[in-house]
Amino acid sequence: MGEIMPTHDLDAIDLRILAALQEDARLTNQDLADRVGLSPSPCLRRVRRLEQEGFIRAYRAVLDREAVGLGLTVFVDIKVEKHSRENAAALQANLAAMPEVVACHMVSGTADFIVEIVVANLKAYERLLTEKLLTLPMVGDIRSNVALTRVKSDAALPLADPREKPSAAKAERVT
Repeated sequence: MGEIMPTHDLDAIDLRILAALQEDARLTNQDLADRVGLSPSPCLRRVRRLEQEGFIRAYRAVLDREAVGLGLTVFVDIKVEKHSRENAAALQANLAAMPEVVACHMVSGTADFIVEIVVANLKAYERLLTEKLLTLPMVGDIRSNVALTRVKSDAALPLADPREKPSAAKAERVT
């Protein structure tokens, strides 16, 4: 997937639309328009533009992991064996194909990848680890970190406050 190349800068109304939709993507266009101070037609045009330009990638429900039987979250640090572009790409492809992997990041530091895995329980993670992860030839080392408590998850992106003027923000940081 390529980089997002916006054709428009985000203005204060765009940012209010994005913030409102992050909070509740099920808002009707009328309710969204009321929240951001537009009439429905221009609001819908802006939403469509934000979708077309890739600022809004999808709409979906956020499920309760435990309620759907996926009560164990494991963060896995993976080191690639014999660092090469091909090994990293192969590992990325394998991880992307695993439904248990809900997030994966290539990172700097002691690990090459940090992977968030969601499964039903420890036995299910052991099966994933031994039958899938450890069988990948490009994996050099794996460290598992079991989440004890989820403090924050599925948060909205921290968009700039559309009411804040850039010059005022800079002035506040300087003082």
